[in-house]
Amino acid sequence: MTAKPIVAATDGSEESLQAVEWAARQAVLHSVPLRIVSAASLPRTASLQLKPERDVVLGFVREHRDQALAAAAARAAEMAPGLLISTDPLDGPSARVVTGSGSGALMLVVGSRGIGAFTAMVLGSVARYTADHACCPVVVVRDETAAVHRLIGVGVGDLDDCAGSFAFAFEEAALRKASLKAIHAWHVPQASISRAGTPYPPPALHAAAADAARELTLLLDRWQEKYPDVPVSQDVVHGHPGPDAGRPVGPRRPGRPRQAPRPAGARLGQARLRPHRPGTLAR
Repeated sequence: MTAKPIVAATDGSEESLQAVEWAARQAVLHSVPLRIVSAASLPRTASLQLKPERDVVLGFVREHRDQALAAAAARAAEMAPGLLISTDPLDGPSARVVTGSGSGALMLVVGSRGIGAFTAMVLGSVARYTADHACCPVVVVRDETAAVHRLIGVGVGDLDDCAGSFAFAFEEAALRKASLKAIHAWHVPQASISRAGTPYPPPALHAAAADAARELTLLLDRWQEKYPDVPVSQDVVHGHPGPDAGRPVGPRRPGRPRQAPRPAGARLGQARLRPHRPGTLAR
């Protein structure tokens, strides 16, 4: 059975090359090949009425894409000598085709931001799109990618719907011999106002927090039965999650007594992971 590759996207920016380096190290860690992709499409700002003009501009964009792929492949080979590396030039809207390239991948790696202006892809917008639409785990790599970290944080919103995040986070923690911290952020709908229109008294909030902590503990105990060598800690916060859980994103589910942003995924140092769960992307 062919190993699933790690896919990394590049637009030629230094941020995207750092993401490629991160992906190369992970490919070595997972013993899988690395596939580097870059997309070429006409910028939305380009107002070109005649086909010859469009062809000239598209040719320029494709040339930039190919140069970006070559530079990224060289960077990855320098970072991980002996790693099996392939490049794949893509055509079409950057966010859509890069997201599609993650089909069948172990994970899809993108930079948190890229170069704008007149280029093949803008990684900032691509990162946001992939986090919402990819069918595999998505890693958004930030700065300082060479740092070594031994703590993985996993943000948990809905305790009944976080298996994808926990599976990915525990697997990565076990692989790296790292510890794991689960952060469950919750809030009462409409700024701590009950459905009857009266504020929740502090004792009720404390009781809700204690219930959430007990539920999280039971959930982590079940996962630790499968990963006994992964040290685990937890934190339950009322309101938005702190920096360790990553920026809260995604829709919230109305009408439930305890609500929170959906899981922000695992976080490895400066790399934020958004693991996949069946049918959608765990946030």
